[in-house]
Amino acid sequence: MQAFKKKGIFSFLFFTGLLLISLLFAANPQHALAFADSPDYCMKCHVMESEYEAWIHAGAHRRIKCVDCHLPNDNQVMHYIWKTIDGVKDAVVFHSGKVPEQITISSHGKKVLQANCIRCHETAVTMIDKERKCWECHRRITHKLTGAIETL
Repeated sequence: MQAFKKKGIFSFLFFTGLLLISLLFAANPQHALAFADSPDYCMKCHVMESEYEAWIHAGAHRRIKCVDCHLPNDNQVMHYIWKTIDGVKDAVVFHSGKVPEQITISSHGKKVLQANCIRCHETAVTMIDKERKCWECHRRITHKLTGAIETL
């Protein structure tokens, strides 16, 4: 019964996301895509105020967008599929009032983040262990520690 319930929720979220994306594309596809990729869009319904403030004021990567790190960028189709999945999931969690006190990144999100670090900094990381997470050494990259002096 539990597996059936999870499948139903996933199907509902997936098809709702597809419907919303379809409506956005039908209305004005270029504007919808550009706006949906902006950090200001992410803040419209997220409860990520502290992370956003850390990023915008002192973030090491404040000149790039949230989606540049947090969504797959090696394939445009996968980028928009995961944008839909993550966006619908975030909207449901937010509007249901079930936002956790401590927001953490998923295991899939960690893989995406690591792949994007390597993609952007490819020449700098050719001689290092790519299995070690970048943020294990670069602690100031995380939103929570941005601007703080962190020692090993």
